[in-house]
Amino acid sequence: MKTVFQALILLFVPLLMQAQQATQETPSDHHAGVTARGDEAMGFPHDKTTHHFRLFNDGGAIEVEANDPKDTASRDNIRMHLEHISRAFAAGNFNIPMFIHATNPPGAATMAELRDQIRYQYQETDSGARIRIRTTNSRAGKAIHDFLRFQISDHQTGDSLKISEDNGKKEPMPHPEDSR
Repeated sequence: MKTVFQALILLFVPLLMQAQQATQETPSDHHAGVTARGDEAMGFPHDKTTHHFRLFNDGGAIEVEANDPKDTASRDNIRMHLEHISRAFAAGNFNIPMFIHATNPPGAATMAELRDQIRYQYQETDSGARIRIRTTNSRAGKAIHDFLRFQISDHQTGDSLKISEDNGKKEPMPHPEDSR
């Protein structure tokens, strides 16, 4: 009986190890999932657009542009998506990033909790749109930076992980009702 039990263990342990390895996602599998879920959730393909995530002293920015200036369909879908995202984030709703990344992005829970301390300003650009994210709250600022660094890593944009000055057009921080 002991020998049969040992034989079964020797037979099943390698199978269990193989099954465990098969269920572990590789980084390239994860990125492919992020891209596929992102294309579905955002309404435009990653291969026709470029994402950038910027970290600034007072928050950061999410920027998406159509790669081809004549691609008005991607441009319009980018604008529709980012306008929707700016309203959702202002309301504390981070369901779309959770769906795209198959996890709760770092910083999202704190951003939702401190939503009254964060301003989201949607801006159209020539080939897409931008969400400028601002706060004067240090805890909210750290959460924004954590969230954007995660986006840079998971979308593999190659953007800087360092906090910098916003070299873009300086606008005053909008009134709280402006971002809702």
